[in-house]
Amino acid sequence: MKLPAKTRIVALIAVLTTAWIGASAQAVNSGAQTITLNATLSESVSLTLSANAVNFNLTAGSANNPGSTSITATTTWALRPNRGSLSVYAFFANSASALSDGAGNNIPSTDFQISDNGAAFQALTNTVPFGGANAGLRLANVRILGNNKQGSRTDTMNFNINLGTLPSLPAGVYSGTLTIQVQVI
Repeated sequence: MKLPAKTRIVALIAVLTTAWIGASAQAVNSGAQTITLNATLSESVSLTLSANAVNFNLTAGSANNPGSTSITATTTWALRPNRGSLSVYAFFANSASALSDGAGNNIPSTDFQISDNGAAFQALTNTVPFGGANAGLRLANVRILGNNKQGSRTDTMNFNINLGTLPSLPAGVYSGTLTIQVQVI
């Protein structure tokens, strides 16, 4: 059976239209390109102090001369996997003259004491990585393990000057600089 010419033309147009619509609906894609991403979390350790001055009202010959305030040291860190420990140190530049009146009268570091986080008072008599020989104290040592590569700690320090060993210290204004520093190894 032969279709009339008009029907054949309509059928041909329908086939061509379907082919053209199908061809135009196919996606055309570019070649794939990549972007390399690099992100760095730098190793860091920081130390902040709640205040930077402590005053003392000294009593001649007294072992109990507390500081006017406590100071909190906050240490925060983000470390690489190869680190083993973090230590917090307090120290003076010179053990013989932790505090001085400027006229040759001194309070040595052996008579300056710190209580860290409520522990017993300890004199600054150790040689630490910073400061003078026999003029420091390690306040804390934190082992760095897999679960604490990032972390923080606080050390609340109370202070005392023991003048029991200096019964003939003359009256005067004594000043000095105590330094707190963190080391990671």
